[in-house]
Amino acid sequence: MTARILSGKEIAEQIKREVAEEVRGLVEKHGFRPCLAVVRVGEDAASAVYVGSKVKTSEELGMISEHHHLPAETSHKEVLKLVKDLNNRDDVDGILVQLPLPEQIDEREILEAINPQKDVDGFHPINVGKLSQGQKSLVPCTPAGVIEILKRSNIPIAGEHAVIIGRSNIVGKPMAQLLLQENATVTICHSRTKNLAEIASNAGILVAAIGRAGFVRAEHIKTGATVIDVGINSVSSAEIAKELFGEDEIEKRLNTIIKRGFTLVGDVNPKEAKEKAANLTPVPGGVGLLTVAMLMKNTVEAARRRRGI
Repeated sequence: MTARILSGKEIAEQIKREVAEEVRGLVEKHGFRPCLAVVRVGEDAASAVYVGSKVKTSEELGMISEHHHLPAETSHKEVLKLVKDLNNRDDVDGILVQLPLPEQIDEREILEAINPQKDVDGFHPINVGKLSQGQKSLVPCTPAGVIEILKRSNIPIAGEHAVIIGRSNIVGKPMAQLLLQENATVTICHSRTKNLAEIASNAGILVAAIGRAGFVRAEHIKTGATVIDVGINSVSSAEIAKELFGEDEIEKRLNTIIKRGFTLVGDVNPKEAKEKAANLTPVPGGVGLLTVAMLMKNTVEAARRRRGI
């Protein structure tokens, strides 16, 4: 068996086209463009790339974007004031505070200060609570993207045993709630789970979000399962790369390590997964691309709800 590779790029482009069409409709019928405000504090290199992608994409889709970039030494009080100012602005529909924040800033207090109606990341306790009760809410972008991949790839969810490896507030827990809403039977595994491979290998849908490069191997995967790889990890060792990639990909990956000093890999060993899974998301080019697309979708949804459209 050779797994079908589920292209995150194709699905993300579909969603972005739909969002762009919605934005055009809002401009024509209601005379406004949704506005996304992104707050970044400090000079974290990965954060700069992520924020740049979010700002660029929102503009490409016809939305207004604001990038509030503050120095690393900015105080907690100053960030809190900015968030409250954005809450009070009627022209701002979505607020996103890019994590991580410098250590002097209390991430939890900042995220809880965001108006839940503008919380396009879906991290506010009110949105988390609504999600757990099956109410309409702004949903965390990465798990929402996983659901889109499954649905748009015509992979059945209802009645399937879905296993999630990872229990983070950002992916694992909301992923479980969304799969439950789609009538899957859900198990969450984590670092303390006993017999993890035995549990995972019973899953028709396996979602890996544990943050460990190549952790999910053949022993974790049921033959014919759908494997969704949420992880993004850097690997700089040629030896480790050879364990993760087959002949079809290893040369490209080794060249990337030579050129950049690292290559991006997921939480799944792709060489082994391709031999057992029916469907597999790649890294890069999989779930990560859906995250930004779903952020755009959330921003339009927030704009509609705030205006009762």
